[in-house]
Amino acid sequence: MLMNNRKYSNGRGGLNKKRRLLGFPSWMSKKDRRILQSEDDSDGDEYDPSKVLSVAGDGSGNFTTIMEAVNFAPNNSDDRILVFIKEGVYNENVVISSHKTNIVFLGDGSDVTVITGSRSVGDGWTTFRSATVAVSGDGFLARDISFVNTAGPEKHQAVALRINADLTAVYKCSITGYQDSLYVHSFRQFYRECDISGTIDFIFGNAAVVIQAGNIIARLPMRNQFNAITAQSRESPDEDTGMSIQNCSIIASDDLYNANTKGGNMNAVKSYLGRPWRPYSTTVYMECFIDDFIDPSGWKEWSGDVGLDTLYYGEYSNNGPGSVTDNRVGWMGYHVMDYDDASNFTVSQLILGDQWLDATSFPYDDGL
Repeated sequence: MLMNNRKYSNGRGGLNKKRRLLGFPSWMSKKDRRILQSEDDSDGDEYDPSKVLSVAGDGSGNFTTIMEAVNFAPNNSDDRILVFIKEGVYNENVVISSHKTNIVFLGDGSDVTVITGSRSVGDGWTTFRSATVAVSGDGFLARDISFVNTAGPEKHQAVALRINADLTAVYKCSITGYQDSLYVHSFRQFYRECDISGTIDFIFGNAAVVIQAGNIIARLPMRNQFNAITAQSRESPDEDTGMSIQNCSIIASDDLYNANTKGGNMNAVKSYLGRPWRPYSTTVYMECFIDDFIDPSGWKEWSGDVGLDTLYYGEYSNNGPGSVTDNRVGWMGYHVMDYDDASNFTVSQLILGDQWLDATSFPYDDGL
């Protein structure tokens, strides 16, 4: 997904901790070897290469489709099962069931390893079942892959990636669709240096999720539509879920940017940081660059005043022309946060990432 020609740094630094890495087969590139450290690798043994499954559409791998590799992987594995997906476009819908635990997808790069599908509500699928890649197996990791739903805005809800699994992390991936691109359904999830793009509610669900050091890219919707980046769906004050978007760039795609500046009609397409899918919707933006396509009010109601007093929407130490909070919504649930408030939405607090993210070897910032 191209973004507008104005370049911004999203500060992709972080706790790049030094870790001893696994041994890998000789055919795997150096880039793809820089990924994982097994929790039980303290004896110095290299990872068994036979546990790496390769997928290549040209027949040069163990399998020609991703689902063949997933089906072959052992059930309920306590060890990570690496699936190396070589360069290519894989037009298939991939389902990782709950008994397929600790599956790891490694691509050749998000620009060349692409998993694509086109299921949508418009074509009779439920939102849940429309996902190009659907993950229910705990411990799922992905790196250097594009997840795409090509249904288009006219087909309404059409998910590119859905995750309803615990202890999952996605690194240097691209997630592309229009309405409902990324379904962060449930449990603890982490996204680092990913490009996530869409139009209406394109990051939605009820996970406890941190999205860090990525590009959040709003696209041009259909005529008379608006954009809402998030639609978090926490239903009860007793839940510990929420979305934390930290150190990301909140920007417009080229087509949206051009539509908004054509003829001097700035912000012809309204775009918002989020809206409350459920009454206790919880979403914060922290240390982000927010461009000027975001409406000055910042946030949009879902239906009348439902949830406006019970939701928690927060902004902390953001920058950029769209980050000004002077004209934000006056809802009781909206907050310009201080350091202590924002600390509740860090990796270490919201998803307890200090307890499990080290084992992925993906970089992360644990605090502010």
